[in-house]
Amino acid sequence: MSERRVVITGIGCISPLGNDLETTWDGLKNGKSGIRRIESLDPTPFECKIAGEVRNFNADDYFRVPKDARRSDRYVQYAVAASKMAMEDSGLDKEKIDPRRYGVMVGSGIGGLSTLEREHSVYRDKGPRRVSPFTIPMMISNIASGIISMEHGLLGPNMVIVTACATSNHNIGEAWRMIKFGDADGFLCGGAEAAVLPMGLCGFASMKALSTRNDDPEAASRPFDKDRDGFVMGEGAGVVMIEELETAKARGAKIYAELIGYGVSADAYHLSAPSPDGSGPAYAIGMALKHGKTNPDEVDYLNAHATSTGLGDVAETKAIKVAFGEYANNGLLVSSTKSMTGHMLGAAGGIELIASVMGIVEGVVPPTINVENQDPECDLDVVPNVAREVPIKVALSNSFGFGGHNASVLVKKFED
Repeated sequence: MSERRVVITGIGCISPLGNDLETTWDGLKNGKSGIRRIESLDPTPFECKIAGEVRNFNADDYFRVPKDARRSDRYVQYAVAASKMAMEDSGLDKEKIDPRRYGVMVGSGIGGLSTLEREHSVYRDKGPRRVSPFTIPMMISNIASGIISMEHGLLGPNMVIVTACATSNHNIGEAWRMIKFGDADGFLCGGAEAAVLPMGLCGFASMKALSTRNDDPEAASRPFDKDRDGFVMGEGAGVVMIEELETAKARGAKIYAELIGYGVSADAYHLSAPSPDGSGPAYAIGMALKHGKTNPDEVDYLNAHATSTGLGDVAETKAIKVAFGEYANNGLLVSSTKSMTGHMLGAAGGIELIASVMGIVEGVVPPTINVENQDPECDLDVVPNVAREVPIKVALSNSFGFGGHNASVLVKKFED
């Protein structure tokens, strides 16, 4: 049997830059920041008062039955919306497929935090009998994938990998692996997050992980810049439809790019800090390149995890140098789109893969904005402040999560 190739045929996204692919990508390539003072709650008591929030979102527009939206946590609403967009963008006719050959892997790093906060308040104020019977189903991190399968009648593999901020890449990568292995012909896969909430803000702030540049929100997320002071939380969802090539061609699907490699590793070092030598991410990058039969100097663009933290940006720079050798400082273009979206946590990898794919499609490397004083320890070509129009044949997207979880995904311009 010939090797099964996997291609990307549909894209859906909800982000701080906009609630569709066109608006989000336009913001990314034009260096637009989606970071503002928090509007969904009163940020006055919190040390960090800024975030990349989703705005003007109506969940009822994306569910077959509106009441199902109201019975879903905000992260699930984002996941369902992005999945519906990806499904529609793919042009897949659900009446003409075997539903057992299409699966769903759309995860969340944190899950239904708003549900947990709300229902705990109900318990505290009104007693246990007033807690919603939907509490557990709304809160758990796998429920988005379950609901997406129900919305679209997809009966294939349905599961979720939860690896904090590496969640999207692991779900996309393992879906790719199942298609390669022959267990499915297509997947809706990616991640969603909605944790711009009191506990989310308190939890990260207590770790001293968040930026407090509250007086200049748009300049607060500044990966690779010497004056960075922490990351900025973001929310939303990034979902792609991936399919086996011959299946996609048989139905005349448009093809954005080919997914050719996926690498995973662990730091085995610390709960939240990266291994200082970058060896874990470097191994994941190397594995993705090996799967993709790609030499390091064939990668044109790398979408970095780079969250705008002191330790993280430096460790990833070291990892890139280990994985790419001299080419890291001699031709490789690197940028962090988190400078514009903030850190979308479990949704980050989905949005960042989409940015990488659109970069291939349009020949544009999105910039790292807010680079005013580049950290000498992050001495890569980080495409500062302005996008660069260059042909991109191969791109790699990194995502790393608390617990030392590393995942890299490799995509290539499609050639039949």
